[in-house]
Amino acid sequence: MRNDFNALTRRGLVRSAVAGTMLMPGILHELLAAEDAVDPLAPHAPHFPAKARAVIFLFMSGGVSHVDSFDPKPRLAADHGKKVTLDHPETRNRAGYEALYLKRPGWSASRKGQSGIETTDLFPCIGNQVDDIALIRSMHTSHSNHYNATLGMHTGSFAFARPSIGSWVSYGLGTMNRNLPAFMVLAPQMPYAGTQVWASDFLPAVHQGTRIVPGAEPIANLGRRVPTQKRQELELEAIRAENLEHEHARANNPALSARIRSFETAFGMQAEVPGTLDLASESDATLDLYGLKRGQSDGFGWQCLVARRLVERGVRFIELIHTGSSGNWDSHGNMADHGRLAPQVDRPIAGLIQDLKQRGLFDSTLVVWTTEFGRTPFNNTPDNPGREHHSWAFSSWLAGAGVKRGVVHGATDEHGIRVAENPVHVHDFHATILRLMGLDHTRLTYRHGGRDFRLTDVHGTVVESILA
Repeated sequence: MRNDFNALTRRGLVRSAVAGTMLMPGILHELLAAEDAVDPLAPHAPHFPAKARAVIFLFMSGGVSHVDSFDPKPRLAADHGKKVTLDHPETRNRAGYEALYLKRPGWSASRKGQSGIETTDLFPCIGNQVDDIALIRSMHTSHSNHYNATLGMHTGSFAFARPSIGSWVSYGLGTMNRNLPAFMVLAPQMPYAGTQVWASDFLPAVHQGTRIVPGAEPIANLGRRVPTQKRQELELEAIRAENLEHEHARANNPALSARIRSFETAFGMQAEVPGTLDLASESDATLDLYGLKRGQSDGFGWQCLVARRLVERGVRFIELIHTGSSGNWDSHGNMADHGRLAPQVDRPIAGLIQDLKQRGLFDSTLVVWTTEFGRTPFNNTPDNPGREHHSWAFSSWLAGAGVKRGVVHGATDEHGIRVAENPVHVHDFHATILRLMGLDHTRLTYRHGGRDFRLTDVHGTVVESILA
């Protein structure tokens, strides 16, 4: 039970003995410092020395085709139209899909860089950066539905809402900048699974992602309601003293604690976010690197440049969600959609890698590129213009802090249908990201509902072969 006498004595001293005197600021500072000792956003030491200080998580929503991008298959082109027999979850018992035929890739492939890694011309700019990335061609996941696979890629759970990977990183490490959230999400439109993608679920609410929407109002209510920052500071200080007393009388209420701290975070964001999102100070050369025009405040290039600026300001986990300016990567009807979407992200992502390297941030920032699943190397007719969902195999890659450069891990079969070597499940992917942040995925746990939970559930093996 909480000691009400001690709480009353301390608060009573502040309120009655020194309120309104010159001693008030100093004593209030000590009181608030004591409260900060249990602040869930205070920086925490990692389990072991971290390679990465921050993560930029690039999520391509809708399912990017691996055989048309990072896992080209010459044999698939040669065997175009060949009939295959498969018990695939997306075609099983589906009218019109009684027979399946191999479908050739839509883009030509070539070896890139000194590493000679083969990629297609779908992402020519990223392809030119292959010497800086570790490409995983053996990804697989547990569901072929967008909602479930997207939820799984972000939370490790394919059926139930659970905390996002960004929330777990915030919970495990805290924030490096008290004026900004530890976890921020740049998302023009809602992805599959909605806000669950960045939700904290049963973790304290302070760890949920803060969404930024490119455009005229990136964050609602970002402007101050009072004329000066000094006046707002005085108001916040007075309100916080009252709020903390209110909180002490209602112990073990995480929602209340989170709401109180949200006022402080909001104040910090009002002071720092506008400058962070203002790209006026960026040079023309930098804007060009991301494919941006001066004054532009939308597009994936804008998201990538803002992500670099957030890294510079100490944000731990930044997710960039690409859903396309009109539709996402779910190319059931026509793979030509991939050709329309790829230029929106290709140059900005390559520019981000180059910019991080130029500024000395690449060796401390982990860049992650992924999607929720791949797309079928076959369809119900050889000339069907689209591809279906494919959970059996897809590609992802990592670059930057602690990652080997110019390497490929795993492989699919000759047609890209199944993983043939060194499979990497989503749980393994998460375990590897956490390792690079200095976190042991088996030790990063939270007690909820009578048992310990973790991002990787009871699974997950770190992909050691891609670690530098």
